[in-house]
Amino acid sequence: MSDVLTLKAEPRARIGKGASRAARREGRIPAVIYGAGEPPLAVHIEERALAKHLQTGHFMTSVVAVEVGGQAHRTLPRDVQVHPVTDRPLHVDFLRIAEDTLVTVEVPVRFVNDEASPGLKRGGVLNVVRHEVELKCPANRIPEDLVVDLTGFEVGDSIHISVVALPEGVKPTIERDFTIATIVAPSGLKSEEAAAEGEAQG
Repeated sequence: MSDVLTLKAEPRARIGKGASRAARREGRIPAVIYGAGEPPLAVHIEERALAKHLQTGHFMTSVVAVEVGGQAHRTLPRDVQVHPVTDRPLHVDFLRIAEDTLVTVEVPVRFVNDEASPGLKRGGVLNVVRHEVELKCPANRIPEDLVVDLTGFEVGDSIHISVVALPEGVKPTIERDFTIATIVAPSGLKSEEAAAEGEAQG
């Protein structure tokens, strides 16, 4: 499961573009905490602390405790706006959640044991169809990633979501048994197989 991250925030006395630009000049990023039937709370957070979490690659699938004035708001990041040129964060939206709140998140796929795949050992190529999978799960059970074991897969095999062990209560938003990756033959191997078929037919 993803760890709970902590970010300290301060209330924003003023909102609007001018106030947001002023906050960014001081190294703080405007943000809003909303949801759970409570009024939205405008805050700003330290840019360096946010950037550190963003660099992990798991920020959007992590529960974030946003501490404001001694109170911790349990949230899930829903959107991070970034500058189109510099990639600097400009604004963050946090959704208030309870532990059992059902959330929809995109979780990255990680492949392991490629050395145990006969198809890859023969020179096959792993063709990743989905680098991320959209899941519906309780907020306290968001997987850090989905691990796909490549053991035993041959050239021509398709790897479906059904082979992935999901935590209890975690389900893909797509109900069919969709393909995550395939193992395809490299061009050299295809030529050899085509030649072998030609000889067999001759």
